[in-house]
Order: sequence, then structure tokens, then C-alpha cells
Amino acid sequence: MQNVGFIGLGSIGEPMARRIHAAGFHLTVWARRAEKVQGLATAGANVAASVAELGAACDYVGICVLDDAAVAEVCDQLIPAMRSGSVLAIHATIAPASCEVLEARCAERGILFCDAPVDGSPDDAASGRLVVMCGGTAQAVAAARPLLESFGRLIVHLGSAGAGERAKIICNSLLAANLGLARAAMELGDEFGLDRAQLHEVLMNGAAQSNGLSLFPLMTGPRPAPLLHKDTALMRAAGQGNAHSEFIASTAQHWLDHAKSL
Repeated sequence: MQNVGFIGLGSIGEPMARRIHAAGFHLTVWARRAEKVQGLATAGANVAASVAELGAACDYVGICVLDDAAVAEVCDQLIPAMRSGSVLAIHATIAPASCEVLEARCAERGILFCDAPVDGSPDDAASGRLVVMCGGTAQAVAAARPLLESFGRLIVHLGSAGAGERAKIICNSLLAANLGLARAAMELGDEFGLDRAQLHEVLMNGAAQSNGLSLFPLMTGPRPAPLLHKDTALMRAAGQGNAHSEFIASTAQHWLDHAKSL
């Protein structure tokens, strides 16, 4: 898998693509806006004129766009152009059922498919420390692994197509729920007349500490809420009324609704 394509050069995708390029793969990128590819082009990556051109040139294509609609739009152009034996990896967070559909479409053309969403920050992506959650056949994940290792510190194959996305939506929904619990705890402290900074220090140094509680003071604007809202909705839909998914979603909603107003 020497010829690698990448679509979706956002805050996580762009450093992922840089890691792939730095690992020695021949990288080709595509983006709607020319400014998105300039940095990678300067670094030596090829720039495709179209999604189809990228698909035809590459043995592996990673997609890290926003949502189901964006993935579907790209794949409608990409899959017909890809060669048999190549690999399509979805790094975006989308519905698990969408991955099952994409795998079936890829199988018709002899393309290996895996969903491989990631968890971590832009800094984690730049330093190759993302957590990668994989779904697909053992053959597909094995073929993708050399690429995944360029930006991932932990790569876990969780099961068939869609399994990686199921893990990712649980992960993001749990973060949102932890933020919801952190908000409830801090506002309860306000009601009790406790100093907010002191209460936060106590909670972070005891058994109640959590990543959500750690991040809560930094969440001073609405920026992360839309993505966490999307992923919590995906988790709730995948759960189809399961009591556990409903509990996580309802706890997350305590923070998600609040964050919209910030």
C-alpha cells in the first residue's frame, strides 16, 4: 500500500495526512478548497484534480470528513474509481449502519473496507498518538494497519464493519455525559455556596476525577457541542431504545443543551 490517498484535511485529518506522508508513503490529497491542500503540496504530496482521480491512483484511501452526508458524497465518486484489492478506510464518525452499506458496495468491486474512526486531539494526531477503533474483516484491517500505525498509538480491531464506529460513538457520548455530570456537580456546588475553583480542585484530586471534569473549565464556548451532539445522536439511534444508550444520552443532554447557549 504505497500509494495513499486522503480526503478530509481538517484539524485532525490534516496532521494525520502529514504523518502518513512522513512515514514514507506516496500521498495524494484532495479538497474542495485549494488552500486546504497547499501545506501538504508544499511538503511534497500530490494533489488530485478530483475524487475519482485520487481513487484511481491510490491503493489506500482514508476519509476524514464531517458526517454521513459528506462521506456518502465522497464515496459515490470514489468507490467506482478505486481498483480491486485497494483499501477504503473511514476515519470519520458516522452511523455504524452506513459502514455496513459501504462495505457491501466495496465488496462488489473487490475493495477492502474498514471503519477506523480516531480519538484524540490535533496534537495527538501530529505526534502519532491517536486511538484507532477498527471494524471490518481481519484482511481489511491487516491491510490498513501499516497506515494506521503512522498516526495511531493504539489500534484495536473490535469486530465486523461498523464496530469501530460503535466504539467511537460510545466514547464521544460518554465524554458528553461526563461533561453533563461535571456541570451538574459544579452547579450543585454553587447552590451549596462552595467556591467553584476549590471544588474543582477537590474533585480532580479524589475518586470523582474524570476527563470530562478536567475539560469542563475549558468549555467556555459552543465549539465542541455540535460534534458531540451529532455523535450522541448516532449512539442513541444505534441503541434503538436500549436503556443504557438512553441513560448516557440523557446525561449528556444536560451539558449539550447548555453548551448551545454559550
